[in-house]
Amino acid sequence: MWENQSLFRVSAQLSADGIFNLLDRSLKPEVFLLGLASARETSEPEAIVVEPTSHRYRPYDFRAVKARAASLEPDGPREVVYHLHPLDHDRFEKHRWYELLRRATEHALNDLVSLREEDRVTFCSLPVSVGGYLVIVVLQLSAEVYNSYYSLPGPAGPTRPASLLAATVQEFLQDASRALRESDTDDDRPVLDRDYNEVLRAAGRRFMLRAAAGSHGLYDACNGIAALRHEGDEGVGTMLIARRSHPAVVPIMTLESPIPLRDYRRIRKLLELSEDRNALISDASDVFGLGYLVESNDAQYEPLFTVHFTKHYSWELSHNGQVMMKVVSNTPRLPQGTVDELNFAAAVRRVFPGVDAAGVAYLWELTLKATAQTNGTILVISEGAAQEAARLTRQCFRVAPRLMTPSVLRLVTNIDGAVLIDPAGTCYAIGVILDGLATEKGDSSRGSRYNSALRYVETSRYPVLVVVVSEDGWIDLLPPMRR
Repeated sequence: MWENQSLFRVSAQLSADGIFNLLDRSLKPEVFLLGLASARETSEPEAIVVEPTSHRYRPYDFRAVKARAASLEPDGPREVVYHLHPLDHDRFEKHRWYELLRRATEHALNDLVSLREEDRVTFCSLPVSVGGYLVIVVLQLSAEVYNSYYSLPGPAGPTRPASLLAATVQEFLQDASRALRESDTDDDRPVLDRDYNEVLRAAGRRFMLRAAAGSHGLYDACNGIAALRHEGDEGVGTMLIARRSHPAVVPIMTLESPIPLRDYRRIRKLLELSEDRNALISDASDVFGLGYLVESNDAQYEPLFTVHFTKHYSWELSHNGQVMMKVVSNTPRLPQGTVDELNFAAAVRRVFPGVDAAGVAYLWELTLKATAQTNGTILVISEGAAQEAARLTRQCFRVAPRLMTPSVLRLVTNIDGAVLIDPAGTCYAIGVILDGLATEKGDSSRGSRYNSALRYVETSRYPVLVVVVSEDGWIDLLPPMRR
């Protein structure tokens, strides 16, 4: 298609890896390019190109895309659009055809995924004209992981992303299309070099537009409020996003003069009023009172967006009781803050097949206590706990072997370092500084607690399961469940 197509595809793949690994490493992003020759029939040589050429999908798989795009034309007369300039009409028609090609490509790939029973969900960019080809950037993610995150009900689209993940996909594809246009005109210009966290911040703003019903500024306002303290205290409170006089909101107090959201200091002071169910009420432009959402069994109930200010520089967005986005220091992430009991039990049985149901239940009770530690901690369950305590003598406080109880675990996790127990729940050491060789699976976006635990798991000589509780609220189970 063009000289640097392989370089561009590799750059796009590296960018996707960097962005989506910050959200969830199990998404396993894959990027490839599909080129449809503008002036050739699909039966001609090189009429369809897949980059890389060694990809599992072959040009033959996309032979019907153009015909399928034409079949997507609505029956009957189309909507009449009047343009003041003839070129505007041409641009409109070209964009309409490009959108049909994008949809037809997604349909073709969905059929291939279904036929081959692949765990993939597919997203396509609008075509970009490069070297006589209409080039489409294709992004595929793990369907199981993508669908495991809560998304908003109802129709979605470019201006109405159903989740932070969907908004991130849109940002990535827009960046890829923009870089694709530039790659054909300026060989010296780096492609897809945008900072990964900046892409996520743009996705967070895009998603918050959905929560704010199109009003700009809600994302930045929440960051501004979370950054302030009131009389030395961290900002902790709740704000409901609802239109005025919403039937599902019971008002407690109404301000005579609404406070603009851009007035961060006054909003931060009012945030002290929110407590339990009571929250500030905002229409994403102003705060106009205090109230609470009716119970879910009430006839007037409607799921609303809620912003929870959790601590300094931190807040999260929820809908219908589901956390959809966590923001720490102006950088959004997907919610990672829980360990599912069924997944934990499956992980224990996978790593320690000899542990019975009662043993699994006891380890789960200890894990729940560990995950309640607000300052973060590490619980290491190892078949070689006794040997590891001896090996790490200079890096821990060894204790006389005793059965660890939830109440004692709460005490010993108040100090830095890991708690080392065996699968029966017997504790051999506390305050353990974990070691291990560097691994390519490390994540520079995560803290030292997570990465040291990952290194330890990767190089351990014994079967081991580690629960990592980070200070920012993330909870990880290492090694992660195989998806």
